[in-house]
Amino acid sequence: MFGITPFGLFHTLISLLAVAAGVVGLVRYQEIGTRTGAGMAYVALTIATCVTGFFIFHHGGFGKPHALGIITLVVLAIAYAAETRSFTGRASRYVAVLGYSLTFFFHIIPAFTETATRIPSGHPLASSPDAPGLQAAIGGAFVVFLIGAGLQLRRLRAERRAPQTPTTQFA
Repeated sequence: MFGITPFGLFHTLISLLAVAAGVVGLVRYQEIGTRTGAGMAYVALTIATCVTGFFIFHHGGFGKPHALGIITLVVLAIAYAAETRSFTGRASRYVAVLGYSLTFFFHIIPAFTETATRIPSGHPLASSPDAPGLQAAIGGAFVVFLIGAGLQLRRLRAERRAPQTPTTQFA
């Protein structure tokens, strides 16, 4: 089916579940983060996607998809550290939210590439990962990511500027 192995299908299903969890997080909470079930699922499934991807050699040896997997894991680690340890000070929340969102964009690159170079069977939409139409689609997805990141930044700034409500202490 579309030149995909059973292991490749397993990898694809994991990545689709990760994207679904990411969409839930973005729609429900306007961000992905490990404080929610959707966010935890997203992070775990994204790690699984990267790890399984290291064993897929569709175009020969180590290539761009493997490098993207490594970059994704590094960005996930930075976002998680910022979220849980506040190592970047006041910027930690921004680093975490934008880092997780960037990894969501990273899912889109192979999703578009694999879909466009395999479907429809026999006459795929793109002849190669470097096809101009495919590159334009990925560029368009990057613009959508930038718009979403801008909206997230605006929301985070508004949260920071909002007056903090005092907590009531009981004696």
